[in-house]
Amino acid sequence: MSAIIIPTMRYHDAPKMIEWLCENFGFSRHLVVEDGQDGIAHAQLVLGNAMVMLGSARDDAFGCHQKTATALGGNSQSAYIVVADVDLICTRARAAGAEIVMEPMDQSYGGRVFSCLDPEGQLWSFGSYNPWTAEH
Repeated sequence: MSAIIIPTMRYHDAPKMIEWLCENFGFSRHLVVEDGQDGIAHAQLVLGNAMVMLGSARDDAFGCHQKTATALGGNSQSAYIVVADVDLICTRARAAGAEIVMEPMDQSYGGRVFSCLDPEGQLWSFGSYNPWTAEH
């Protein structure tokens, strides 16, 4: 069986966060669908062959099951994105006001990683360790 996992998240100000994620993490817009109420019904952002989906927080039959990080008081999941230059992404994120919760560091299992909170509190980790190509 083949499967693809795509992290999804909600934001209070999804249009602003799409701009922030593209400018500071290097994502590009694959698909952005506005909701007609100054929000985002559905967005797909890509970075290389990685994708995240996001939308505006909403309190409907589906939205009530997926909260923003702020509403949760933290995160229940996060995205790990494999990149070539961890330190560059960290520098850009820090300059854009992201809270660095784990400074870039080499890992004993290989690669380098850092983690940060974006302006709405979503947790992101960027690392050079690729589990699909690493020798175990």
